[in-house]
Amino acid sequence: MKDQNNSCVCPECGWILPEGRRHRNHCPNCLAGVHMEDSEGYDCGGILEPIGVWVREDWSWEILQRCRTCGEILSAPLTDDDSRIKILSIASKPLSSPPFPVERLEELTKIMGGSGHTGGKNI
Repeated sequence: MKDQNNSCVCPECGWILPEGRRHRNHCPNCLAGVHMEDSEGYDCGGILEPIGVWVREDWSWEILQRCRTCGEILSAPLTDDDSRIKILSIASKPLSSPPFPVERLEELTKIMGGSGHTGGKNI
């Protein structure tokens, strides 16, 4: 989206990227993007929300983004001016908010065939 100064404005966070910067497919501040068309070629226009990062075989990093409108998951290469804090925040999210209840970790390891012991003291 362009403003009156012909700068790009992020529809998610409002960050202004001045004209003349190289073509981008995501905001360097919040790492969100706009989903131009879905996998079938139809216009979408949904917000691509950053949901993770991954490292390719050549050691380049990419942002994983999910469209809030259609649910399609895409990846976009990180750039030098992307927010390192936002990248680390997204990369560490699985560690700080795991997809299982941490307080039931010992029980879950027993169910999966482990001893159930996680190294902590039983209370």
